[in-house]
Amino acid sequence: MEFVIIIILLALLFDYINGFHDAANSIATIVSTKVLTPFQAVVWAAFFNFIAFLIFKDHAVANTIGKTVNENFITLPVIFSGLIAAIIWNLLTWWYGIPSSSSHTLIGGFAGAAITHAFMQKGFIPLHLIIDSANVLKIIMFIFLAPFIGMGISMFYTLIMMQRTTWLKCTVLLFTCVLVWFMFIHFQEKKIDKNLEKFFKVSTYQKAIEDIDKAADKASNEKKYTIAYANAHKAFEYVRFYEAKGAEQVATDIVSNIDMEMVTASRIEDNIKLFFKVKQLEVLAKKDKKHEQAFQFAKIAIDSLKPITKQFKTLGYDSMVQVMLTKVPIQPNKIAEFDQIVRVDIKKDLIKEIEKGDNKVIRYSLIVMLLILIASFIYTEIIREPSAQRTANNFKKMQLLSSAAFSIGHGGNDAQKVMGIIAAALMANGNIVDIKAMPDWVPLSCYVAISLGTLSGGWKIVKTMGTKITKVTPLEGVCAETAGATTLFLTEQMGIPVSTTHTITGAIIGVGATKRLSAVRWGVTVNLLWAWILTIPISAILAAITFYIVQFFV
Repeated sequence: MEFVIIIILLALLFDYINGFHDAANSIATIVSTKVLTPFQAVVWAAFFNFIAFLIFKDHAVANTIGKTVNENFITLPVIFSGLIAAIIWNLLTWWYGIPSSSSHTLIGGFAGAAITHAFMQKGFIPLHLIIDSANVLKIIMFIFLAPFIGMGISMFYTLIMMQRTTWLKCTVLLFTCVLVWFMFIHFQEKKIDKNLEKFFKVSTYQKAIEDIDKAADKASNEKKYTIAYANAHKAFEYVRFYEAKGAEQVATDIVSNIDMEMVTASRIEDNIKLFFKVKQLEVLAKKDKKHEQAFQFAKIAIDSLKPITKQFKTLGYDSMVQVMLTKVPIQPNKIAEFDQIVRVDIKKDLIKEIEKGDNKVIRYSLIVMLLILIASFIYTEIIREPSAQRTANNFKKMQLLSSAAFSIGHGGNDAQKVMGIIAAALMANGNIVDIKAMPDWVPLSCYVAISLGTLSGGWKIVKTMGTKITKVTPLEGVCAETAGATTLFLTEQMGIPVSTTHTITGAIIGVGATKRLSAVRWGVTVNLLWAWILTIPISAILAAITFYIVQFFV
C-alpha cells in the first residue's frame, strides 16, 4: 500500500510540474499584450484551471490515458517508472525553456516502461499485445494534427475579426454558434452512448457471444447474452431524447422498458469483489505467498455468492443479504458495510452515467463567448463612433475572456491525464475495478495540483511562447486563445489527449501567418517541432532505463 501512495504523490507532483511547465500556454499571449501583469495572469489562469473541475465530469481523456497500456502489463513499478521519466523530461525542457508536451511525456513514459516490463517478462512479443495500438496511433496523429487544427481555427477567427464590415463578421460568428451547437450535441450523444456501453458491459456480451461455441450450455448462453446485448442497444434509442427530457426521465424510460436484471446482478457482483478486495489480494499474493490464503478465500467467497446476486429480484435485497451471510462468514463490524454495498440503485447509477456525457456547460460557454464578441463589435463599431483606441481596448477586455476559456481547456485536458495514471495505479493495486470508478478525491486533487503549479509560473517558456514565435496584438491574442480553447474542448469531447503546448503554438503561428508568413519566426518553430517529435521516444527510453533499475528494489 505504501508504494501506491508514493505513486499517487509522484503523479500529483508531475501534475504540479505540468502546471508550471504549461503555465506559459495559458498566459503567454495575455502577458505579451500587457493586458495583465505576469502575476495577475498566473492567478487568473490558475483560478480557471480549477474551475474546469466543475465543468468536466466524464473524464474521457483520463480513460484514454489509463487504457493506453494493456491491463495485463500495468503494474505499480511500470507506472512509477513512467512518472519518473516524465518528470525528468518535463524539468529538462522547462529548464531550457522548450515548450514540450507534458501529455506526450507521460504517455511515452507509461508505454516505454510497460514495453520493457513485457519484454523482460515474456521476451519479444508484438507491440499491439502490450499497448492499445488504436489509442496510441490516435495520440501520435494528434501530435501533428492539434497544431494544424489550432492554426486553422485561429486563422479563421483572425480573418473574421479583421473584417471591416461589422454585420458580415457578426453573421459569420452567428453561423459559428450554430455550428458549435450541432457539433457538441453530436459529441454529447456519442459520449453518452460510450458511457452506456460500459454501463451495460456491451464488450463483455460481445466477447461472450463470440466465445459461445466454447460454452457447455451453448443454447442457454446464446439466448441470454444475445438478449442482454440487444437490451443494451435498445437503451441507446432513449438517449436520443436526452436533450429534451433530461437524464432522470431518460433513465426512467430505460428502467421501465428494458430488463435491467443482468446489469444489476453484474454491478452487485462488482461491488462484492471490491468489498473482498480480490484484485488487491491477487496483486499482493503475486508478491508474497503469505497473502495467498486470503486471496483464495476471497475467490471462493465471490464464486459462492455469484449465483445469489442473480436472485436479487425474486429474493429482494433484505433476503438476499441474509442468504449471502449464511454462505460466507463476515465479521460483525463489516456486516453493515456489506449490506450497503450490495444494494444497487440501478436508476440512480444510470442517471450518473448519462449526466457524465452532458456538455451543456462547455457548449453554452463557447456560444456565450462568441455572442459577447458579436455584442462588443456592434457596440464599438455601430452604436459608438469607431476608433482604433476603442477597438484595441475592446480586444484587451475580450482577451480576459478568451484566456479564461483556454485555461479551462488546459485544466480539463491536462489534469485528466494524471487522473488516468492514478486510476491505473489504483486498478493495478486492486482498489478499483475500472478507471470510470475512480473515487472523487482523484479529480479534485489533480485539479488542485495543476492549479498550484500554474500559480508557480514558467517564465522561461512564457518568453518563447509570447515573444519568440511572433509578436502578438490583443486582437491576435483573442484569436489564438479562442482557437486554442475551441481545439481543446473539441478534442476533450472526443477523448483525445492532446498537448495544450502544441495547440496554442499552432494557434499563435496561425495568427502570425495570417498577417504574412515572414511574421512567424520559423527557426524557433522548427526547434519546437523537433522537441515535440523527440518527446515520446526519449520519455520511453528514460522510462525503460528507470524500470530496469526499479525492478531490483520492488
